[in-house]
Amino acid sequence: MNPYLFGVLVVTTTALMGSSFAVGKIGLGYVSPLLLVGIRFTIAGILMALFVWKKPLPKKLLDWVRIFTIGFFQTAGVMGCIFLSLRTITAGESSILTFSNPLLVVILSTIFLGIRYHFFHWVGVIVGFTGVFITLGFHLNLDTGIVLGLGSSISWSIGTLLIKKWGARFNIWVLTAYQMLFGGILLLLMSFTLEVPSITITPTSVFIILWLAIMASIVQFAIWFYLINTGDPGKTSAFLFLAPFFGVLTGWVLLKEVVEWFVYGGALLIFLGIFLVNWTFVKGKKIEQKLGA
Repeated sequence: MNPYLFGVLVVTTTALMGSSFAVGKIGLGYVSPLLLVGIRFTIAGILMALFVWKKPLPKKLLDWVRIFTIGFFQTAGVMGCIFLSLRTITAGESSILTFSNPLLVVILSTIFLGIRYHFFHWVGVIVGFTGVFITLGFHLNLDTGIVLGLGSSISWSIGTLLIKKWGARFNIWVLTAYQMLFGGILLLLMSFTLEVPSITITPTSVFIILWLAIMASIVQFAIWFYLINTGDPGKTSAFLFLAPFFGVLTGWVLLKEVVEWFVYGGALLIFLGIFLVNWTFVKGKKIEQKLGA
């Protein structure tokens, strides 16, 4: 791929990932958290399902259960935690905590899948979690927003492992469409049972919902999967560190969020840790651990 095109696409997809935190926080002024994210992914899932309807669908009920389970963690768990966390912490803090998930993937993959990692992957984990500790203000007195931010990272890590284990069974676009749809429906159900759903219909709120559903979901996923499928997945995933950078940047630009100095310091270590975890190292033979979103 042309390196300039690669750069443009990487910046575009990670900017859409990161900016969705600030846009979502603005949306909370019009729609309750679980309802907002439920509408977002139900719309995105329906549109993508229409797009992939000619592609081969799973024939076994168990495979649909697997897709549902992935949607529970990858969409409902991750996005539910993110949007609830945005009520009490900044968009930048939520994005930093959420995108620390590649660090957890290494640990969970070692424990549950028996995958062996290179020395530098473990260095990345240690550096990254040191960054998380610093981001939290050098303490572990976790408030609700921080716990939810970490919860989104844990849920994303579990979803990543499930996709690694089951993903080869499905067409990637079918899997993406239906896990988003199932996750969106679950979030709508959670909205009507776990919160008092509310929505104010204005041109702004409609624009935010459509932006989150189309640009920050469908377009972002399409570009990311294109990059993963046409390039080196390890090297491409290393650029995931740009997403929380854009999360902090858009939080500052759109919301005038003030970020403490230690958050920047911790974020730099998290970015370095993610870079080390996701990069493809060469020593004797290439290690092909494909991590990331």
